[in-house]
Amino acid sequence: MSESSERDTRHKARMQRKKAVVDEKIAEAQDEYGLLLVHTGNGKGKSSSAFGMVARALGHGIKVGVVQFIKGAASTGEESFFRRFPDEVRYHVMGEGFTWETQDRQRDIAKAREAWGVAAQLLADPEIGLVVLDELNIALKYGYLELDPILADIESRPLLQHVVVTGRGAPPGLIEAADTVTEMSLVKHAFKAGVKAQKGVEF
Repeated sequence: MSESSERDTRHKARMQRKKAVVDEKIAEAQDEYGLLLVHTGNGKGKSSSAFGMVARALGHGIKVGVVQFIKGAASTGEESFFRRFPDEVRYHVMGEGFTWETQDRQRDIAKAREAWGVAAQLLADPEIGLVVLDELNIALKYGYLELDPILADIESRPLLQHVVVTGRGAPPGLIEAADTVTEMSLVKHAFKAGVKAQKGVEF
């Protein structure tokens, strides 16, 4: 038997063993309920991942609610796109820009509280299958909102409703409450090389 043939045989045996393990885990995982997902960390892709889930949900006929807590000073590609589906996506831009741009903590607090009022309505709506709370972590990090009432609203949502929270610096209590947590780590970013944010990539 040639070296290539032996390698192919070993690969097939490994994949057969792996398939048996994976099939067993799939058979055991039978629970189904709404998940709380948190996308945090300093790396790029937290909101992008959440909006990928919005597209996925729409593909399955699931209605979506989006509340953006910080962003809002300028339109983004995802906002422009998902507003094309007003019957399927309730899209709310509630922020007035990044915190270093607004420079008005009391106004930021007021806007964050207003945004949570909208988010709470979405979380109480059984017709909404996915709620994206974009940059909520930033509002929590700066103390614009208190975590406990937010967790209470999330916990009392409809049984099958999924929630995605994005933003750097997710608080420990939110991480503990979440079902799935992904931390995006920064390895390299074009901005550090002097490349400006560009349409279709950053916004």
